[in-house]
Amino acid sequence: MITAALVKELRDKTGAGMMDCKKALTECNGDMDKAIDWLREKGIAKAEKKASRIAAEGLCNIVIKDNNAWVYELNSETDFVAKNQKFIDLLNQMGELAVIANAENVDDVLKASLNGETGESIIVAATSVIGEKISLRRVVKVTKNDDEVFGVYKHNGGKIAVLSVIKGNDFDTAKDVCMHVAMYAPRFLDSSSIDAETLAHESEMIKNEIANDPKNASKPANIIEKMTEGRLAKFKKEICLVDQSFVKDPSVTVEQYLKSKNSKAVNYVRYEVGEGMEKRKDDFAAEVAAQAAAAQIK
Repeated sequence: MITAALVKELRDKTGAGMMDCKKALTECNGDMDKAIDWLREKGIAKAEKKASRIAAEGLCNIVIKDNNAWVYELNSETDFVAKNQKFIDLLNQMGELAVIANAENVDDVLKASLNGETGESIIVAATSVIGEKISLRRVVKVTKNDDEVFGVYKHNGGKIAVLSVIKGNDFDTAKDVCMHVAMYAPRFLDSSSIDAETLAHESEMIKNEIANDPKNASKPANIIEKMTEGRLAKFKKEICLVDQSFVKDPSVTVEQYLKSKNSKAVNYVRYEVGEGMEKRKDDFAAEVAAQAAAAQIK
């Protein structure tokens, strides 16, 4: 006999709905373990149906163990779900898996095991319980030396997560750099980090802008070249962390601030939820109309 207590126990263990739990127990003749597997199997089917949905909300997080740190992003379809404790628990589990696997990428986390379950199966189960597509979008591992320190800053609960590596042992300074990176989103650490393709593209854009300005029509080639070099130098300073005006004191650059603290910027990672992704656009009126139509059909 499938009792209410048995159904509740299954619901507490899986987070699935009461009717789904009752059906699972009925199908499995009251066997709890088999019922859990049955729900998991159905969860996999549900998760597959959600694969085409856009998951561009969520949270970023950072975990640190010894001289290694991992920055990662876990996505959901809606911001509402990202605030749910189940989602936050899942986010933390992904961090545990990254440490366990000494992960270099997403696949390492998904293949790693925590309490007998792989990261992939944990996400599939969560997708079934939460009711939205959940995906681990990206993971990066950062390693520091013994004479360096990690800085960590999370904005708005993890909508932006920044990790910095600073030479020295000043945690507060490292965190200050993270706050700057969160605010100004520099593209590169310093000018030596800028790739040739970026420089070539920007140089071409600047040359075209100068050439298309009627005020420059009569200027000789050497002047045009100097103007291009000047603007390119300005561009480099705008996109490089160490050359930007420091967020807490714009009278100095980040590099100057660090020198005053006997520190030096070594590396940084900045993740922002959903950056570069298509955002889900919900039409609330259309959704209500669709639900009303479905109700009439029933």
